[in-house]
Amino acid sequence: MLRSLPVIGLMLGLGTALAHAGPCTQEIQRIEKAVNAPNSPYTPTLPQSIGAQIDRQPTPSSIARAEQEATANYKAVLSRAQTLDNQNNPECQKVVKELKDLVGLQ
Repeated sequence: MLRSLPVIGLMLGLGTALAHAGPCTQEIQRIEKAVNAPNSPYTPTLPQSIGAQIDRQPTPSSIARAEQEATANYKAVLSRAQTLDNQNNPECQKVVKELKDLVGLQ
C-alpha cells in the first residue's frame, strides 16, 4: 500500500497539471524543447542591423551583444506567452507565432 502512494501522488499531480494547461501550453513546450535541444538549429535571433547591410564586419563584442539581446528578447516573449497561456487567454497564440519567428521554427 505504501509503495503505491508515490504513484498515486504522481498521477494526481499530473492530472492537475493537465487540467491547468492553457490553449498554448503544448506549443510553448514544443518551442522550448526545440530551442533547448543539444545542437539545435533553433536559436533566438534579431533582425539584421543596418551596419551589417552596409558591409561592416561584426566584431566579437558586437556578436556577443547581439546574442545577449536576442536571448533577452526571446525570454521576454516566452514569458509573455506563458503568462497569457496561464490566464487561458487565446491571445497567447499570436505571441507563440512571434516566438516561433524569433527562433526560426515553422
